Amino acid sequence: MKPDPRGRHRRSIRLKEYDYAQPGAYFVTIVAFRRNYLFGEIVDKEMQLNEFGSIADECWRAMPEHFPDVELGAYVVMPNHMHGIIVIHGNPSSIGVVVWARHASLVQKPSNPRGFKRGSIGAIVASFKSAVTRRIGRERKIMGVWQRNYYEHIIRDEKEWDRIHRYIECNPSRWAEDDQNPLK
Repeated sequence: MKPDPRGRHRRSIRLKEYDYAQPGAYFVTIVAFRRNYLFGEIVDKEMQLNEFGSIADECWRAMPEHFPDVELGAYVVMPNHMHGIIVIHGNPSSIGVVVWARHASLVQKPSNPRGFKRGSIGAIVASFKSAVTRRIGRERKIMGVWQRNYYEHIIRDEKEWDRIHRYIECNPSRWAEDDQNPLK
């Protein structure tokens, strides 16, 4: 990695030898630009989506229409971020069967080094973020919906799946303690 002349260094949080397009389950967190409250509010420990939150929700649920080998697990849109589980099957006929990640498989270099490998978790998240930004921008002339990048975690077994699923479901009720809550 070349040093940034302005003194900023972006380090990848991705596993170097892992192929993020291989079948597996992934937990992702995507944060709103500057952690702005764009998607609604928590009322009585439940998320109340506003217009932008509804757009994010619709785009998330539409993901399998654009990526037929993708299945969605639990997800939640929060005031300034969202969490979700994305399962990549690698074959639309295997929908409903989760393959747990066991080892790293070598990444094939994309033809465009700045792009994402087709069907990878990065390509799926980028497509989602783009769709939400495009709809909000078109409907309300607002740009800068998302922070750069996203957090992802490879779900390795059923125990981890259950823990993450519970975390996502309970997220609105735990908003007061959430790391993404700037009022915490």
